[in-house]
Amino acid sequence: MKPKNGGLASDRRLLSRRILILCFLSFFLGILVTDLFGSVPSPVVVQTGWHEHEHEHDTELQSLSEDFVAKPKPAEDRDIMGEVSKTHEAIQYLEKSIDTLQMELAAKRSINELHGESTGGGVSKQRRRVFVVIGVNTAFSSRKRRDSVRETWMPQGEKLKKLEEKGIVVRFTIGHSATSNNVLDKAIDAEDEIHGDFLRLDHVEGYHKLSAKTKTFFSTAVALWDADFYVKVDDDVHLNLGMLVATLGRHKLKPRVYIGCMKSGPVLSDKNAKYHEPEFWKFGEDGNKYFRHATGQIYAISKDLATYISINQPILHKYANEDVSLGAWFIGLDVEHIDDRDMCCGTPPDCEWKAQAGNVCIASFDWRCSGVCNPVERIKYVHSRCGEGQDAIWSASF
Repeated sequence: MKPKNGGLASDRRLLSRRILILCFLSFFLGILVTDLFGSVPSPVVVQTGWHEHEHEHDTELQSLSEDFVAKPKPAEDRDIMGEVSKTHEAIQYLEKSIDTLQMELAAKRSINELHGESTGGGVSKQRRRVFVVIGVNTAFSSRKRRDSVRETWMPQGEKLKKLEEKGIVVRFTIGHSATSNNVLDKAIDAEDEIHGDFLRLDHVEGYHKLSAKTKTFFSTAVALWDADFYVKVDDDVHLNLGMLVATLGRHKLKPRVYIGCMKSGPVLSDKNAKYHEPEFWKFGEDGNKYFRHATGQIYAISKDLATYISINQPILHKYANEDVSLGAWFIGLDVEHIDDRDMCCGTPPDCEWKAQAGNVCIASFDWRCSGVCNPVERIKYVHSRCGEGQDAIWSASF
């Protein structure tokens, strides 16, 4: 549904005024260029009356033309070229400014059209300003996993609301089934009534649709919250919220950051392989590896990158593997990749040893299981050995 509200109209009027100002500046730059070059007068033909001396007549015309048009001096040439270069740079700056304004309007339009954030009075609702939005990726069949997370690292009830007031939003992210009024959707609705910790996505759930779900999560989160960072984490990963927030705080002033455990795994062309890549041929010869990207269990991206995904989601290509897709979307962009190994610690004894040494991990899981093995039972054990303590998140500074 496309909202008809005053907010979008106001944004368009503001953009129109800005573009009008830029057009006036372009006009005055044009006048400047015209003044620099001036107008070159046409040669004047003088009737001499000596028709019988055509050769002399041609010579006189050539002489008059050459005398009338001044020959610029080398120094003048350099000055003119310098001014032309400055004018060209100014025009490029104006074009960039217009592109920036158009992107800002596109972001507003994307946000407004996604969820129709309009009130009855036609005034656009403002997105809530927070520090980070954490989406815990889950599935219909993962109720026990969610309960284990709720019993360990994810606050519940009033504490969850208090955490949001602090600027930290945590939600389980899930779409819907392929059929309407499905029993699976009703079960999630009932669970959300109890806990109030879901973010429902306009997405059809399915294991092979994780790339699409990732795009939808970031777009939805950007539409609802104006955050410095957006984080995706799987529901079979143990997370220390205090350490995560403190780490993100150290990168708050950096533009376009992409944080996680960076890897470059092999491109698998074998159709029987678990992480088979149907488009393996795009990555060159057999045996090649992917470009660097964050492992899919957990990663964080800054506001600019989440907004970029939101605006461009219809044309962002989806590869078979979600983490590869995310890395591919940032190829060609001016993005800082931050490889933080504290986001991929092993389960005890690895994370336990690090905690005892004063280096508490951000996230812990088992690589062989792509998450905590048997998470329903073991995530509680991991929390007891590697958890940062209940008060850590409340004292975390960002």
